[in-house]
Amino acid sequence: MKNFSAVILAAGAGTRMKSSLPKVMHKLSGKPLINWVIDAVGALKPDNIVVVLGHKSESVEESLKNKNVKIVYQKQQLGSAHALMQAQKAFKNYKGDILVMCGDVPLVKTSVLSSLLKHSKKNKSSVTVLAAKADDPYGYGRIVKSGGILEKIAEEKDATEQEKLIREVNSGIYCFDNNVWKALSKVKPDNAKKEYYLTDTIEILKKLGKKATSVTVGNAWELMGINDRSQLHEAEKELQKIKIAQLFEKGVSIIDADNTYISYNAQIGQDTVIYPGAFIDTDVKIGKGCTIQGSSYIKNSVIADNVCILYSYINGAKIGTGSKIGPFSHIRPGSVLEEGVKVGNFSETKKTVISKNSKVNHLSYIGDAEIGENVNIGAGTITCNYDGKNKHKTVIASDAFVGSNVNFVAPVKIGKGALIAAGSTITNDIPPGKLAIARARQELKYRKK
Repeated sequence: MKNFSAVILAAGAGTRMKSSLPKVMHKLSGKPLINWVIDAVGALKPDNIVVVLGHKSESVEESLKNKNVKIVYQKQQLGSAHALMQAQKAFKNYKGDILVMCGDVPLVKTSVLSSLLKHSKKNKSSVTVLAAKADDPYGYGRIVKSGGILEKIAEEKDATEQEKLIREVNSGIYCFDNNVWKALSKVKPDNAKKEYYLTDTIEILKKLGKKATSVTVGNAWELMGINDRSQLHEAEKELQKIKIAQLFEKGVSIIDADNTYISYNAQIGQDTVIYPGAFIDTDVKIGKGCTIQGSSYIKNSVIADNVCILYSYINGAKIGTGSKIGPFSHIRPGSVLEEGVKVGNFSETKKTVISKNSKVNHLSYIGDAEIGENVNIGAGTITCNYDGKNKHKTVIASDAFVGSNVNFVAPVKIGKGALIAAGSTITNDIPPGKLAIARARQELKYRKK
């Protein structure tokens, strides 16, 4: 959809969050609030997206560096109309509509924004307000109508007792035509908070002979503004409810939805079973027929079909078909576990490829390594990959057998079918098929009594 641009107001401090972070940087399902808003409007391909920043703008800018947005600044927080005024310089000679949104309304759907824009064009409105019916309208601006026609928006602190009874409330999302700049120039801080209210543009535009309309959405939670931790929690609960319902529809079993966390963008295949305590964070893809048990945490990882994960931490990894992880394994970034691999209790991998049907069953650290097929890594094995300055690689070829409590001082290469005796510290390469014993000979001495 073209011929419109978006302005996202994100300059406020969000004092009710009681946080050192700007409000829009708080995360909902692992994604900053402002990124939800940008993604929702970005799907409509506007001509421009302008973000108005103020409080601690540096941290917000960092979050937006990969987004196609322009940034302007509101150095003094003097109200929503004042914030929008700061964007005017970005729209010199621009004739399209201006969609105004708040950076703290993360659940609004792209389809709702599309409907708002279409309604405004169809009705040739100078301003169209997106509204919702609230069970408890306290704190919201009330949509005041006369004969079904929008007259004004009454803010909570300025509303009359009669206006406070109105349940239709302002979402803070508007579609303006280019008369908005003229209206903004006439806004005055004549209110209880002595701020420049964007809502005043409704009455101003009507006095200029322009048309003002509103669109009301069916689900008020979609327009929920996040002002404190409680509201952030409520939004998270709503997202979880939606996500879990979608997964049920796709044939995923979730044993206890109230004690399971699944991120908005997690993908989970049919017949996978998620047990209580699982935390599936952002950017996770899980295949079919998997089992996720216990307090397992998974992030930024791809899990193939028929994988069993027990009480384990997995981040930045790829897990092959039929593998078994845990209990209490730590699979760190860069780990690639191929088909049928087993990583067992209290074992850790990092930046390591473990090939088909190999096992790291107990109490081992395997980092910066390549492990071939059908390799057995004994309990207590360590790849000593760091010399204090640089990381070095351990390569263990297929069919090798590594006894318990072996140290590999990298860089070192172990040949195909080699056997490493328990308790060895390996400092040199081992040819294929050889037995390596690198430990002191046992001695017996008389004890003094």
